[in-house]
Amino acid sequence: MAELDAFSDLLDYPMYVVTAVAGGERAGCLVGFASQCSIQPPRFTVWLSKANRTYRVARRATHLAVHLLHREQLDVARLFGGETGDEVDKFQRVAWRHGHGDAPVLTDACAWFVGHVQDQIEGGDHVGFLLDPVEASPKAPGRPPLVMFGDVADLSPGHPA
Repeated sequence: MAELDAFSDLLDYPMYVVTAVAGGERAGCLVGFASQCSIQPPRFTVWLSKANRTYRVARRATHLAVHLLHREQLDVARLFGGETGDEVDKFQRVAWRHGHGDAPVLTDACAWFVGHVQDQIEGGDHVGFLLDPVEASPKAPGRPPLVMFGDVADLSPGHPA
């Protein structure tokens, strides 16, 4: 089997905070594996590590919220990527509200959407959640600098990937 490091080490992609709620449990984590996967109908897939608490909550959730952070929000990225919800209530440290399907929406994110979970796709140590967007933030003017992988590459994850 070929390694992808020579390829993937050159990438600097956006990082996302994905949040979920199920059975009264809230969870959220920092995600690098995500992409729009259909134009018509619009679809987006986020990949969650099976080792992550957010995955355990998301697999029971009907909706997930996906957030883009402004580069000035590195502290939020570090909170959702460097802490585990098994030990810390991350939502006590950020402004949020209930979105469609009760998904936690981070109100200070520069852009976000809530998607209905259409399917879960096995992908090895990650599972893809195929999302049908049902609610979205208003379109922001311009293109703010986003939190990218290079901004958090030194982050020690709250759970091993």
